[in-house]
Amino acid sequence: MITIIAAAAENNALGKNNKLLWHLPEDFKRFKKLTIGHNIIMGRKTFESLPGVLPNRKHLVVSRNKNLLIEGCDTFSSLKVAVETSSKEDEQSFIIGGGQIYEQSLEIANCIELTRVHESFEADTFFTEINLEHWQLVKEVFYAKDEKHKYDFTFQTFLKKNI
Repeated sequence: MITIIAAAAENNALGKNNKLLWHLPEDFKRFKKLTIGHNIIMGRKTFESLPGVLPNRKHLVVSRNKNLLIEGCDTFSSLKVAVETSSKEDEQSFIIGGGQIYEQSLEIANCIELTRVHESFEADTFFTEINLEHWQLVKEVFYAKDEKHKYDFTFQTFLKKNI
């Protein structure tokens, strides 16, 4: 099982200058709950945006730089090889970004766990459009903005259709 996990705005904005555009503690909790104990696959820039190696997860980093070494991570020159390696070790792997990695992984993923932030943002990195001919929305949970969350957001789960 390959799951894409992302948070994207209404205009599919993901981030700007390698930083998130919002702070949603419930989204961080969900990310941790879903990914803990599993392999997480990401591009180099996404890894660099993290506060460091996330505990209790194996990090697989994809980079065009074949000589890249990152302490605490396995590095790969292609998403395909990273996914093949991960699938041999973990029956549930997560693709965690960035924009190009998400786009490349749509064909191989089985599930999308999306946090849809109900606002539009100026950004330089975007999530790809979800084609509802290929994906079925199977679950939605709405959260209204509050003292900890500046924006309304919805957790959405999509499963790939058998077409």
